[in-house]
Amino acid sequence: MIRSALVIAAASVALSGCALLSSPDPVQLYRFGGASAFAGTGATSACPDVHVSMRRVDFPEAARGDRLLAVTGAEAAYIKGARWVSPAETLFEEALRNAFLDGGTCTVLSSGPLTRDGLLLSVDVRRFEADYAAPGAVPNASIVVLLRLVRPGDRSIVAEDRITVSESAGENRQSAIVAAFDRATAEASRQIVLWTDQQGFQATRN
Repeated sequence: MIRSALVIAAASVALSGCALLSSPDPVQLYRFGGASAFAGTGATSACPDVHVSMRRVDFPEAARGDRLLAVTGAEAAYIKGARWVSPAETLFEEALRNAFLDGGTCTVLSSGPLTRDGLLLSVDVRRFEADYAAPGAVPNASIVVLLRLVRPGDRSIVAEDRITVSESAGENRQSAIVAAFDRATAEASRQIVLWTDQQGFQATRN
């Protein structure tokens, strides 16, 4: 009787050990920001250069990092088995900087100290999420960004605005949701570049 109890106990320990050593659920890595905001047009104009320094892009705490945030009404969760290859805020900032290089007609992002007439751009992402109208519905990749252009010398606000972008995933599937984030990021970046160009150009004429 005692021997049987010991055998059962040993088997239980062995099984628990197997559970501890079992492989975790697989995680698929994704990235966004590959879509060109200007489809490679690289349009230019005769307007003078507007030197702008862009502050580090700010992200809401829930959307930071490598997890894909999904929201249904008042409920929020992270999409299981999916991760961004880098923090979302890093991928977004890289995509935006590339958009300025590809399509900025006046704006020159300054890597060093601002010139005397330079401007400071703040990009505050307030929403970056897969937005579901109902559980299991086809989500939208939703991005909301607050923009502010400031003269560093006297801290006066040149312009501020709000940009909202929403792209349907077309189906409730991980790869489709990621593709929607890619399109939404490209469109948001395009609007930010054009807005900065317009407001910065006007500021140089005042």
